[in-house]
Amino acid sequence: MVRVGFGHDSHAFEPDGGTKPLVLGGVVFPGQPGLLANSDGDVVLHALFNALSQAVGGRSLGVYADPICAGGVTDSSAYLPVALDMVRRAGYTIANVGVSIEARRPRIEPMAAQMKVCIAHLLDIQEDQVGITATSGEGLTAFGRGEGIQVFAIVSLVS
Repeated sequence: MVRVGFGHDSHAFEPDGGTKPLVLGGVVFPGQPGLLANSDGDVVLHALFNALSQAVGGRSLGVYADPICAGGVTDSSAYLPVALDMVRRAGYTIANVGVSIEARRPRIEPMAAQMKVCIAHLLDIQEDQVGITATSGEGLTAFGRGEGIQVFAIVSLVS
């Protein structure tokens, strides 16, 4: 049996450059402003969590992550094991994941290989099971104008 999950997340950049680093897919993007969020704001991992959870009938990231974050854990990579456990308990494994990022900044492609390595490690899959694409959306949205980052993720699971 195959299941598919679709996830989404978006965050604005912290005003005036903020104080936290930008983290996407578990990778720090040096010299870039962080995202407004209670956690590290890793929109890639947040969208992946939502896709994994949705695929097995779960709920949105906040239901699971807010209590963890309230306990002082703000590293989004600590949230993914919750979703991965839901997938495994439901009797599935991850076949592949796809991530689509809309942002004017930063440039994603120079860091995409590092992101694939990190995501594959976090999800206990191979790098070739992770696809990452990016677009500026030609500046038609707030994300394409550089006000934040939007991510869509899709996962396929097999039993």
